[in-house]
Amino acid sequence: MSLRLGDIAPDFEADTTQGHIHFHEWLGTSWGMLFSHPADFTPVCTTELGRTALLKDEFGKRNVKVIAVSVDDLESHNRWTPDIKDVTGSEVNFPIIADPDRTVATLYDMIHPNASEKATVRSVFVIGPDKKIKLTLTYPASTGRNFNELLRVIDSLQLTAEYQVATPADWKDGEDVIVTPAVSNDQLEAKFPKGVTFVKPYLRTTPQPNK
Repeated sequence: MSLRLGDIAPDFEADTTQGHIHFHEWLGTSWGMLFSHPADFTPVCTTELGRTALLKDEFGKRNVKVIAVSVDDLESHNRWTPDIKDVTGSEVNFPIIADPDRTVATLYDMIHPNASEKATVRSVFVIGPDKKIKLTLTYPASTGRNFNELLRVIDSLQLTAEYQVATPADWKDGEDVIVTPAVSNDQLEAKFPKGVTFVKPYLRTTPQPNK
């Protein structure tokens, strides 16, 4: 059964390039991003893992722990990581889960038989500190992920978890946001002291509250 938004992210134990982990314990009180790769020594994956490593400080600022998973074994991962540094100039600074028996891939429904019977699709799961799934994205094996978009989505998720706002199309951190319908007009001044603009009766905007 596929996982849905709001579901508890399945817990598991696994060996990784940074030691054995118990997933929920490893996450602790942080946000998490779990993302899958079809296989080691594949060209798109090599660029993605290098890009993730380059963005370590950006994920850190957002209190996000990043972890990758591939259905190859630990020995294969350890042989692959020097290639990633060679190609991208980035040392892999986050764990890669060894999943040769496809335990994690199965728990997270990462193998789509109509796409490939063996390789995982490029799934992304953003998980909140409450261990609930906040976002899922699935790409085909041929398409690399946009990591600037993933950071943008995390900014939105964290902002909207704290305030009664939503983010409009193409929103970027620092731009105006939308006041949710749950906030009555009588509450606006108290909740949004920076002011509110009525675009339509049902569309009210305000400067980003945490800036």
